[in-house]
Amino acid sequence: QAQLVESGGGLVQPGGSLRLSCAASGINARYNDMGWYRQAPGKERELVAGIASGGGKLYADTVKGRFTISRDNAKNTVYLQMNSLKPEDTAWYYCNAVNRPAPWGQGTQVTVSS
Repeated sequence: QAQLVESGGGLVQPGGSLRLSCAASGINARYNDMGWYRQAPGKERELVAGIASGGGKLYADTVKGRFTISRDNAKNTVYLQMNSLKPEDTAWYYCNAVNRPAPWGQGTQVTVSS
């Protein structure tokens, strides 16, 4: 069964950086369009960054220029480098296949606060 394990979240000051990791098993991230999602309190889950199986990338306007999604095929892991973090980036972050989602992982919490 597919499993996704997110890590790397934490408390960071505005302007800081974090690197999130998503280790996949039972699903080959290399051959799937993968995405990072986030869900803030009281809001719906939203896609913030995606990487296609062919390598193309897309970003939500709210994170464009600040977040970078990448993938390590050998480790079957997807990353999200987050720079210039803002308080409005505070949320639980999840990864999943975009077109054929696996069961959601536990997520990793990101809190941006001074």
